[in-house]
Amino acid sequence: MSFSAKLDRLLLRHNELRDTLSASTLKDPQEFARLSKEYSDLTPIAEAIMRLKETEKEICNLEDLLADPLTDKEMRDLASSELLDLKAKLPDLEMSLKIQLLPKDADDERNVILEVRAGTGGEEAGLFAAALLRMYQRYATLKGWKCELLDMNETGMGGIREASASITGKGVYARLKYESGVHRVQRVPETESSGRIHTSAATVAVLPEVEDVDVHIEEKDLAIDVYRASGAGGQHVNTTDSAVRITHLPSGIVVTQQDERSQHKNKAKAMKILRARLYEAERQRKDAERAASRKTQVGSGDRSERIRTYNFPQGRVSDHRINLTLYKVLQVMEGEALDELIDALTAEDQAAKLSEAAE
Repeated sequence: MSFSAKLDRLLLRHNELRDTLSASTLKDPQEFARLSKEYSDLTPIAEAIMRLKETEKEICNLEDLLADPLTDKEMRDLASSELLDLKAKLPDLEMSLKIQLLPKDADDERNVILEVRAGTGGEEAGLFAAALLRMYQRYATLKGWKCELLDMNETGMGGIREASASITGKGVYARLKYESGVHRVQRVPETESSGRIHTSAATVAVLPEVEDVDVHIEEKDLAIDVYRASGAGGQHVNTTDSAVRITHLPSGIVVTQQDERSQHKNKAKAMKILRARLYEAERQRKDAERAASRKTQVGSGDRSERIRTYNFPQGRVSDHRINLTLYKVLQVMEGEALDELIDALTAEDQAAKLSEAAE
């Protein structure tokens, strides 16, 4: 099927959905909801197709006008100028439409579970992990998302060993999915008297948040232990068995939760994280199968992959997947310039998918 025929088919489907929904003859609420979502998803694509078709029609009309020997010089000059403008716009309209037609990641609209862990580098790695967590919290605030800390294991010197947070909002996974991997920092620690630059690392995992219906977990596959919480918490600490450790026996995944005073709430949070990790494990397995046949890939989401370096002495942030360097390390760490990296990664991924689609 030609590209033009595909566009005509999409417009026809959009019109069919509009007529079906406006007729109000659908009795099944689930069918109505399904068709409404399809119509909503298709509407921006239909509008982009119409813009493209209108531009192509205007180009044809102007070419006919210029081909007419009766067209006077003033009109001919005006038509020539407008024709050049429209022809310059046409490739961008086509490219924008092709990007919209790329297969969507089914998880793009999901909320996420964000996990940050200190890697190599001792106390400095813990401080960097804490800085990364603050960066994502700040970024979530700038985006109007809600960020809820689920669990945090602190080092006692301002750093963290590991932390997890739930980030909810529109299109959260679509924006944060490229952040999974090893983040490396090069800077002079505050405790370093000689001014020597240290290199340390932290790992980030961005997991789509899923519901019970997305991941079915058998009760017999779980080993659940309760124990007394440790760390901050006042008199409550070491007085009740509120902390929860859940082990998923088939996969060996272990999740602990102790931030809440209620054992029930800790178990609920632990199950949320467990579902996300199981879903992500299956997702990565499928991605690896698809990646085997792909020539290019922006990032597998593998948390062992070094994706980015934050060099404070030089004021730069380098993303190694797309060879992009920004001299805005402080703005990135404040979440303010993170969009520049994410936009570039998204564009690179789209370009790779367009290249595959053209083959």
